[in-house]
Amino acid sequence: MTPPLCLLFDSDGTLVDSEILLAQVMAEVLPRFGLPFTAHQYMEEFRGVRFLTIVLTLEQRHATLDEQRRQQMESEMRALMEARMRAELLPIDGMPKALGALAAHPKAVVSNGPEGKIRCAMESTGLAPHFGDRLFSAYTLGVWKPDPGLYRQAAEAMGHPPERCVVIDDAAVGVAAGLEAGMRVIHLNRFPDEEVTPPGAIGIRHASELPGVVARLAAAIPPSPSRDRRAPPARPPGPAS
Repeated sequence: MTPPLCLLFDSDGTLVDSEILLAQVMAEVLPRFGLPFTAHQYMEEFRGVRFLTIVLTLEQRHATLDEQRRQQMESEMRALMEARMRAELLPIDGMPKALGALAAHPKAVVSNGPEGKIRCAMESTGLAPHFGDRLFSAYTLGVWKPDPGLYRQAAEAMGHPPERCVVIDDAAVGVAAGLEAGMRVIHLNRFPDEEVTPPGAIGIRHASELPGVVARLAAAIPPSPSRDRRAPPARPPGPAS
């Protein structure tokens, strides 16, 4: 019997509707440290991008912060974001039902965010049972999307070769990382009037489409020449920042 495909999900904007919360929190915190920023700016320019990359880009435009101020700013942003997530965060529309329909597939969350933020998101939205401890953070592994290494390390820890993994991601950096990693990529394009699904990825507009697309991919992708390993996935090394 053909083994099921391994599904690697992004978190923000893919599993959970956290991006507008993050945009609002950053728009509240960053200007207090001399970095003008708006929620619209995050959604237009920086969606899915590593926080430090955003900060350094803004510093080039406005004012350079010393490391102490930078750390203080991130600490305040993370604390406010966690409070907002626990109070307000919801799953992406249709995602809980889609995950239920995909119960036979091994799954992991692979995110540019810290592990604590990923875990908070899964707990706050009730999605944690679908993933358990299979949470792979760029902060833990030391590699951030669009570098394909993040998805490759997650696949290896899950015990599946890249050709039998499917990335589900909403952001351009994640789609690029999945394609470069040699995986099938499903682009959850929630802004079709503003974004185009890149060549090589499969575009969907709603989570309800996900089970059908995965089923078609499973039928089309041949089994790996060497049987998928079935060892329990390893925990990512080291603590999250």
